[in-house]
Amino acid sequence: MNFGLYLYGIFPDIIPSSVSIAGLDGKPVYSQVVDGLTFLYSEASKEKYLASRRNLLTHEKVLEETMQAGFHVLLPLQFGLVIKDWDAITTQLIEPYKEQLHNLFQKLAGQREVSVKIFWDSKSELQSMMESNLALKQERDNMEGRKLSIEEVIHIGQLIESNLSARKQSVIEVFSNELNPLATEVIEGELMTEDMIYNTAFLIPWESESKFGEIVEAIDMKFGDRLRIRYNNFTAPYTFAQLAEP
Repeated sequence: MNFGLYLYGIFPDIIPSSVSIAGLDGKPVYSQVVDGLTFLYSEASKEKYLASRRNLLTHEKVLEETMQAGFHVLLPLQFGLVIKDWDAITTQLIEPYKEQLHNLFQKLAGQREVSVKIFWDSKSELQSMMESNLALKQERDNMEGRKLSIEEVIHIGQLIESNLSARKQSVIEVFSNELNPLATEVIEGELMTEDMIYNTAFLIPWESESKFGEIVEAIDMKFGDRLRIRYNNFTAPYTFAQLAEP
């Protein structure tokens, strides 16, 4: 049963009607031009799609394979968007957001999104911090083995937290100072785990990615085993293609 059309993304350029990509449920992906914009879609087999790892990866893969085919400028659509017909796209998306869509395509032309996530071992960092700050270590050690007042507990906790935060900030500043000047725009994301200390997306000129990647690698080597760095150099520009309410 056909439940409508599942949408993946919007492109300003004309894409061949069949792009030889398998979409959700293994359905072939097609393109459709609506009011001068090209939409990638496949037939929807469900009214609503579960945000499973497989489905999310398939959604992203469709966009990434299209980008690899040379269609670099796109606005990725959120996962799970199913419409009944193309008239709904005109009335619900193109007409109310026409100016924003135009501005976003201009902004993204010649640009690509890359992201850097940094993780550290918080327990190891705490131990290293204590070893390098003998005064703080001595103060903490002096408190061991005796009953502490609430004020003392708060005091030592705040000292440890502020020193660990400064240690974290010194790492972040290395990345920011080296990478931010290469970017057209920078957006910091949420920290999703306790050991994640940095999560940032960069909009950079398409041709400067190799230089950007080399700098990330050089910083990685500088910190050695202290950090785990996850660098994504090829992704649809989800972070920088946000539509605001009209």
